[in-house]
Amino acid sequence: MDYLESLNEPQREGVLNTEGPCMLIAGAGSGKTRVLTFRIAHLIQAKGVDPFNILALTFTNKASAEMRHRIESVVGADAKNLWMGTFHSIFARILRYEAERLGYPSNFSIYDADDSKTLIRQIVKELNLDDKVYKPNVVLNRISGAKNRLVSWREYMNNPVYQADDESAMKPQMGKLYRMYCERCFKASAMDFDDLLYNTNVLFRDHPDILNKYQHRFKYVLVDEFQDTNISQYLITKKLSAVTQNVCVVGDDAQSIYAFRGADIKNILNFEKDYPDLRVIKLEQNYRSTKVIVNAANSVISRNSAQLKKDVWTANEDGDQIELLKANSDSEEAKLVAASIFDEKLNNQVKNSEVAILYRTNSQSRAMEEALRRANIKYKIIGGLSFYQRKEIKDLLSYLRFVVNQNDEQALRRIINLPKRGIGPGSVDKMIVAANDNGLVLWDVVSNVFKYLPGRITNAIDQFSTMIKSFMVIIGQKDAYEAASYIAKQSGLLRELYDDKTIEGLSRYENVQELLNAIKEFVDSEENTDKSLGAFLQEVALLTSADDDKDDDKEKITMMTIHMAKGLEFKNVYLVGMEEDLFPSQMMLSSRADLEEERRLFYVAITRAENKLFLAYALSRYRFGRLKSCEPSRFIEEIDARFIKSISRSSQPTGERPPSSHYAKSLVTSIKKPAASMPVNHTKIHKPSADFKPSDTTSLEQGMKVEHLKFGFGDVVHIDADGANRKAKVLFDNFGEKTLLLSFAKLKIHS
Repeated sequence: MDYLESLNEPQREGVLNTEGPCMLIAGAGSGKTRVLTFRIAHLIQAKGVDPFNILALTFTNKASAEMRHRIESVVGADAKNLWMGTFHSIFARILRYEAERLGYPSNFSIYDADDSKTLIRQIVKELNLDDKVYKPNVVLNRISGAKNRLVSWREYMNNPVYQADDESAMKPQMGKLYRMYCERCFKASAMDFDDLLYNTNVLFRDHPDILNKYQHRFKYVLVDEFQDTNISQYLITKKLSAVTQNVCVVGDDAQSIYAFRGADIKNILNFEKDYPDLRVIKLEQNYRSTKVIVNAANSVISRNSAQLKKDVWTANEDGDQIELLKANSDSEEAKLVAASIFDEKLNNQVKNSEVAILYRTNSQSRAMEEALRRANIKYKIIGGLSFYQRKEIKDLLSYLRFVVNQNDEQALRRIINLPKRGIGPGSVDKMIVAANDNGLVLWDVVSNVFKYLPGRITNAIDQFSTMIKSFMVIIGQKDAYEAASYIAKQSGLLRELYDDKTIEGLSRYENVQELLNAIKEFVDSEENTDKSLGAFLQEVALLTSADDDKDDDKEKITMMTIHMAKGLEFKNVYLVGMEEDLFPSQMMLSSRADLEEERRLFYVAITRAENKLFLAYALSRYRFGRLKSCEPSRFIEEIDARFIKSISRSSQPTGERPPSSHYAKSLVTSIKKPAASMPVNHTKIHKPSADFKPSDTTSLEQGMKVEHLKFGFGDVVHIDADGANRKAKVLFDNFGEKTLLLSFAKLKIHS
């Protein structure tokens, strides 16, 4: 068992204690993936557990693939037999086997967000509702929230609280939309992402024999990123592990940042209540970041009241202080960031792939993109338009989906006149009416068009029907690649793209060829025993945005939202837009719970950095078409001042490449060794004075009495005069001694 030699004591404990309920509280950079990987390897190699009896649940395909590869390096080919994957992929697999119990065929389609939005638009139009009131995103968020709480459309429509909420929101038809959406998905033999979890819960609730089968199959259940689970995911996990109680969850409550997706931090905070015999193991040593970054992150997250206590530490070097970049505008902020990156590349040999620019909202990327282009720095944006969301890709995938599942009305509507064959919207509407009048699905009318629809257009529809029927024969005889290639050619899609000789047309043609390459790779992979088109379509439907990363992007700076950055790490991280109402977001200030989630998001951003962290903010920014004045984020002030330094820079003229020697000098400052930060005492919450207004602190002296918005009253015990970095050490009555950066601290002088 050589793998145990590389582990510290808590990690080794997490690997060896395999029986009974266990929770691994894993601080940022503490090697949780290694522990989870070796725990599974230990079960197989040392304890002789059959890999078929192990269920490991992750949140991205990328994470599960990486873990499987690591396990395989320890135990060999047996790792291929593990039930390992994302929640959605594992439960989609189970639902394929058991679909008939719920009234679905095993070849049901999986709707992505675009499919769901299109369907909602159609229903809103059919009901003659205002599409500005019943926007697809709003409706789907409401439906998703209900499903994640395991509230069916029937329960929703009969619940007076939900009805009252919809009435007050001026959306009284929400329940009816929920019902029609579910009915139409069922009729189309389709499930959306939320259905994969909701229907698994229904399957286990209504069919005890099925639940019993999987409870005895999965003797060990392991869950990664447990803090990101919603109620639905937690209940499935709890049910599956109820017999053996061999459930191991791994997570960090300080990195719970997906409440807007339904994640419930109470799952990890209250886990011990469901398992009184729970063994709790804390992984507290950070192997990723410098002492400055680790201690700065600790000083921030200590302010949250809802948390599992842990003491994250590191044996790494002290490292550089966090650099604070102040700009007059968002465009100047972008230029300062680009200049700093240019210097880091030139003077410290930092590679593009080692740098990330993180922001709170996608809209912040524009100014950054312009500045990076001017500085000739290559970049990529994560979370933009995914390869599988491009029109030409969705067109071919819709053909493939429909050939596999003829009930998929969304796919049929997309392809029936693609390429154009003279079947317009009017003809489609007539067929839909005929289908509804006769209690049929749309394909029943299309495939028997002469029976249901008179007129000249029937010939074109019949030719389309004949073509689809020939494709249905092909997929039963060929593997996924051969079938997809045949369909791409015979449908006319490939020819239409090939004939378009524009740059855009050539790009679309190459994208389709790339899709066919992906299907060939799927067929050639030894890991995929099912080579069918249906199996490939399921894998594509369950891809996450974190899995869409191409090799030719490796030598570029990464730009993304902080939410997208979770689980990643970079040598240098630039966190931009550190302003009030942007970060924390104005929409997250209505409650303590919301603000604490924003603070966890800031903690995640800080802990992405290995060596250097840069915080940037602007004094003015264009938002919603208007130039607004900004003030620095409260989160900057929450970092212990000894870990941070302010950098004064002048931005370069537009289009001018930053002269590195000038900026290199401004970056180099002496590093002070950080002391451990003091945890915040939350026993007393300060209520500011009625006339509270921050004073000019340029004349602040030792011995003065001051008031702080959060820390309350205190005495100035020391002034550290250091130019732009002037600091004050204040002994607060209820919060102890704090060192504050006076350029940011909002202090009212009382004496």
